[in-house]
Amino acid sequence: MADAIRVLLVDDHQVVRRGLRTFLEVQDDIEVVGEAADGAEGVARAEELRPDVVLMDVKMPGTDGIDALRRLRELANPARVLVVTSFTEQRTVVPALRAGAAGYVYKDVDPDALAGAIRSVHAGHVLLQPEVAGALLSQEETNSGQGRGGSLTEREREVLGLIADGRSNREIARALVLSEKTVKTHVSNILMKLDLADRTQAALWAVRHGVTG
Repeated sequence: MADAIRVLLVDDHQVVRRGLRTFLEVQDDIEVVGEAADGAEGVARAEELRPDVVLMDVKMPGTDGIDALRRLRELANPARVLVVTSFTEQRTVVPALRAGAAGYVYKDVDPDALAGAIRSVHAGHVLLQPEVAGALLSQEETNSGQGRGGSLTEREREVLGLIADGRSNREIARALVLSEKTVKTHVSNILMKLDLADRTQAALWAVRHGVTG
């Protein structure tokens, strides 16, 4: 499976990891490359194995999923993290997304939908179940940077819309007939003007405020 999506499972319950592995191993385009029982081990395994996607629980003993997400971002680990959890509270959802999660689904998600979610975040998209998106919107409505959106130039809004579509810098450059260096500059300006940490937060901001590519 040379072109398979390489997945790391991080959950403190062995039965959950076993169930996920059993299902994912029958997918032709997904390969489970490792497991971890807590956030610290998950970070170490992600650095060792360099998976494409990490399925991460939030609430775990020791180093939890939020801390692990922050650590992976500090290490500039390229893995896309899909949070898979039974916790639905806003106080759990929002920190996970702020920490860099590319998607958030619940453990009772349909197995085929989970496989689709893995493929989606691997392709660069931000994936949220509708109720999660609603929780995020209500939590951050008063502090979402909406008032700063007017400071974006027309070109920056075009770039932001393409980020929301999951496009890479190279794809954006091709679509807008720009150099990759210019696109990187636009992305940096967007993050600075909107006071956002990364492309995932930029994509979420764009979705919330109707900026599309």
